[in-house]
Parts: sequence; C-alpha cells; structure tokens
Amino acid sequence: MVSIWEYLRGDKSYTFDNPGGQHKVILTKSAPQHAITGSAATTGYLYVNLHWTMGAGGAPRPSARESVRRFLSPRILRPQDPDSPQGTEPTNVDLDLACMYELSDGSTGVVQPLGGLFGDLQNVPYIKLSGDDQYGAPSGETMYVNLEKKDKFKRLLIFVYIYDGTPAFEQANAVLTIVPQTGPRIEIKLEERARAARSCAVVLIENAGDNQLTVRREVRYVNGFQADIDRLYGFGLQWQRGYKSD
Repeated sequence: MVSIWEYLRGDKSYTFDNPGGQHKVILTKSAPQHAITGSAATTGYLYVNLHWTMGAGGAPRPSARESVRRFLSPRILRPQDPDSPQGTEPTNVDLDLACMYELSDGSTGVVQPLGGLFGDLQNVPYIKLSGDDQYGAPSGETMYVNLEKKDKFKRLLIFVYIYDGTPAFEQANAVLTIVPQTGPRIEIKLEERARAARSCAVVLIENAGDNQLTVRREVRYVNGFQADIDRLYGFGLQWQRGYKSD
C-alpha cells in the first residue's frame, strides 16, 4: 500500500484497474472533461488536494487578519473585502480550498475553512475538509468526498479563493488534484494570468448516474469572492462578510 501523498506527488509508477490507464490526466482548455467510471472508482472516498508554492516573498509572514468570527445571521461567510489595492510585488498568499454543493433533494451549501464549515463525511454534506493550510505546506489542503453517498450528490463545484495576500494566482503555482479509488489522478493547473482575481471556480463534478462522475475543468477567475462564483453557477446561497480566527 502507498500513501496518498506519494500518489499525489507522482513519485512512483502505479498500475490501475483500467487496462492501459494513464498515471495522470491533465484537464486543459482543449481537453476539459474526464469521466470517472466503474463501481470501484465511484465508491470509497474521492480525494481532492490543493497544493501551491509560495511566491518570492520567502518565509511565511503573519497575516493581518482579525481574530474574530461573525455569526450574526445564518448566512455563509465570505472574506472581508480588501480596504485598498495590494502592491504588485510577489508575496505570500493564503489559498483556501472549498466546495459548493447541490444535493439530489435540492439542498445546497458550502464546505470551506471560513466560518469553520469543514463538513462531515458520514452526514450531510458527506464532504469534509481536512484543515486550513495558511502557508503552502507540502501536503496542501485536502478535501474528502464520501462516494458511498454519491446518489445524494447532484453537483459539486470545487473552487479556490485567496483569503489573505496579494491576488496572484499565476505566482502561486497552484495545482488541484483529484484522486479516485482507481484510475488515473486528475490535475488542473491554476496558471493563467488573472492579476485582479481573488477566486477561481476550478472544476465541476456532476453525478451522471450508472457509476459515472463527470469532471469538467472550469478555471473561471473572478475578482470577488464566493458570492460572485455563486452568481455564475446559481447555487443561491446567502453570503456575508467574515474573518478567520487565528
């Protein structure tokens, strides 16, 4: 048995159940979609990993975030809008991995570090975020999706936002990797130049039935945050400004 991190890094070669299967599928503009098929691949857990490397700023620096949470209403938290434009020098960024979901019964929600909405694997939403990596650690951030409950899912939108730091996706060298139980891992790179973007809708996963999940590259950058992505995809959630707690 190999560790999930060895698998994600691609340090070794692995043999998959699908004959002649590739070790890795990279979704691009010209080839944006991949199907995860078969009962073996669509059971167990689906791993979604976000990894990035720091900019030229060097060692991690403390953030200027406030140690406060706002729970004034049942609305979902989004980052506080920046007070002023950031500089253009390369700097450290705090990327957050998140997921908006729509279940088969029509209910919607989000799994994200902001507001401590880390999810639950055994109960709704059957998605769980492992934690919040603020400094681009080697393991990055990982989300788990319980595919034993895949019949409960209609669609999952995996997105990334810059909670803290200069908007600089092209400097973060971020890669999103999706790892099914069997078959090749799927990679989406966030490398386009989008200087003002603070969020990116990365990939849409839809339940096509008959043991098939379709994975479609989106990579749609927006200058705002979760509410702006929500407007593009119509999840209909209610958002308010919020902060992380140090």
